[in-house]
Amino acid sequence: MTEPLTPIEQGTRSMAARVVVVIVMVVYVLGLFLYRRFNPNFPVVYTPIEDHFKYGSIGSEAANGIPYWIWKVLPDMFPEKLPGKGYASFGLVFEPGQEIPIGLAKRRVTIDRLGMNCAICHTGTVRDTPGSTPRIYLGMPANTFDLQSYLRFLMACVSDGRFTADNVVRAIKARKSLDPLETFVYQQAVYQTREVLLERARQTSFMASRPDWGPGRVDTFNPYKTVQFDFSLDNDHTVGTTDLPSIWNQTPRVGMQLHWDGDNDSLAERDKSAALGAGVTPVTIDIKSMTRIEDWLLNGLQAPKYPYEIDDNLAAQGAAVYKSHCAGCHDFGSPYVGRVTPIGEIGTDRERLDSFTYEFASNMNLLYTGYPWRFTHFRKTGGYANMPLDGVWLRAPYLHNGSVPTLRDLLEAPDVRPKTFYRGYDVYDRNKAGFISDVAQENGKKYFLYNTTLPGNHNSGHLYGTDLSPAEKEALVEYMKKL
Repeated sequence: MTEPLTPIEQGTRSMAARVVVVIVMVVYVLGLFLYRRFNPNFPVVYTPIEDHFKYGSIGSEAANGIPYWIWKVLPDMFPEKLPGKGYASFGLVFEPGQEIPIGLAKRRVTIDRLGMNCAICHTGTVRDTPGSTPRIYLGMPANTFDLQSYLRFLMACVSDGRFTADNVVRAIKARKSLDPLETFVYQQAVYQTREVLLERARQTSFMASRPDWGPGRVDTFNPYKTVQFDFSLDNDHTVGTTDLPSIWNQTPRVGMQLHWDGDNDSLAERDKSAALGAGVTPVTIDIKSMTRIEDWLLNGLQAPKYPYEIDDNLAAQGAAVYKSHCAGCHDFGSPYVGRVTPIGEIGTDRERLDSFTYEFASNMNLLYTGYPWRFTHFRKTGGYANMPLDGVWLRAPYLHNGSVPTLRDLLEAPDVRPKTFYRGYDVYDRNKAGFISDVAQENGKKYFLYNTTLPGNHNSGHLYGTDLSPAEKEALVEYMKKL
């Protein structure tokens, strides 16, 4: 039989129990504090679908995101590496009151990190006049954004000897206070950011041997070769640079051959492939967020209406011209829309087509292995796909490589089309239907000179409509403003 505890023993046990309770409570509170402060994976959530599209995460931050405050101070530390003042000089679109541009999303991954989302390539602006406030259009090609220059800036910053933990933390502290724990976390983040971006610089070093992309364009698949598959491009000199596409009105595109060369007919694979380009990985992709955006693109986002006056009588004449010369390849429901026209017939620059090889198509079908959405639809084609023309007024410049500035120019023979023109200027040309392309600079901002003689930039081909009379061409352009 156990002897009863003495009062002293009872007091000792009671004290020990209280100490254990206090320790548990301290650990719990400390753990809760650290969890809330350094939540390992928590995106900023937006209820309106438009805001979610503009600023919501698709999962690119964990593997390839940049710590927010490091991103914030890079222009302070390296202003000489910018093409102008701040991140807006890359053509990123900022809304009043927003701390980050459209197309970047914030997610807590130990600390707040920024990653790209769908809107980075699919949101653009239009000005009526040089003095007008830009109107923002969701789903249109990012006509002002120079993605290549933006990436080069980030990579140049981390390659600079001044990019050290002490210097970056000092620059952050000039903007906000950091406690010792935050200071330590950001010091480690500097090393990780340098490592990630230096590796990306190595993987994309091939860009130096190709013509610059310029605003509104991207080499879609050559970076996949080096980033996703570690291909060597020593013997691959193709230029895959193309115009960014619009992404509205997706339901009638179901079943069409997608991408400029029609290499995939699955909307889901196209979207997840684009997400890889934005920085997600098969592990980090946010399927819930992606699905929300896809549903909106399928059922909600429509092509914007032309906002200026249209000559209805002239457009009515153009409707007949369109029906006889254009509708068969470009109207929803027509026999050739969303189907590939052989390169020998279309005659446009073949560099993008040649950059997508049989070997590369086979490797693309290995992506997302182990997941239900593993790719199976990629294949090599022999030409370029006929695109629907909904919202075509807002999709300039034209052809798959963006080599023709306006619809009116596209109706001229290639030797008459502009040999050089400027991209990135967003004042609209209402007569020719496109963006004004003869402005070299404005308020100190220089625009990108596009040269059609460079590899991948040729404005050849697509001769349809070039033999129309001047009056027919004017009428056709007027009608296409309504599409």
